[in-house]
Amino acid sequence: MSGQEQGQTGEDRPGGQAADGDGDGLTRGRHETPEERADRRWTELVQEIRVAQTGVQILLGFLLTVVFAPRFVELSSTDLALYIATLGLGSAATGALIGPVSFHRIVAGRRIKPQAVRWAGRLIAVGLALLLATLGTALLLVLRFATDSAYVPWLVAGLVTWYLLCWYVLPLWARRRYTSGE
Repeated sequence: MSGQEQGQTGEDRPGGQAADGDGDGLTRGRHETPEERADRRWTELVQEIRVAQTGVQILLGFLLTVVFAPRFVELSSTDLALYIATLGLGSAATGALIGPVSFHRIVAGRRIKPQAVRWAGRLIAVGLALLLATLGTALLLVLRFATDSAYVPWLVAGLVTWYLLCWYVLPLWARRRYTSGE
């Protein structure tokens, strides 16, 4: 840490970060301007979007082709309603997860990257929730059609619970456990 940084308090430094969060002499956090932080966070968001976009686009692609399968006409009215709901949810998830790309393209160069990062993060959060719903309804549809067993809703509920644990509960637990009240 430079001599100039050592004398700065949380109010003096960009972002209001304290130089010594725990009194142990170690610097906490990054020393970056709001623009640098927005650039870094945008890069992180783009990496996250790539994973989710690929999954939702492949799933939606399969859902779009199901209607052309010979056995599609065998769907019951309940399964047809599930298919329509799944297709709608998958389309909405795709829109939300591709939205940040369009958002960035439209506002690029307008010096509002911090706001764009916040909106992109919100779109990704909505897209992941819609993807969760899409996966749940797709699993229910396929398993109902494949097995017609009474345990299918329980199996799907268990899998959706697993997704919830992996996607939300564990990260929120880690966030609470390992970060301070920032």
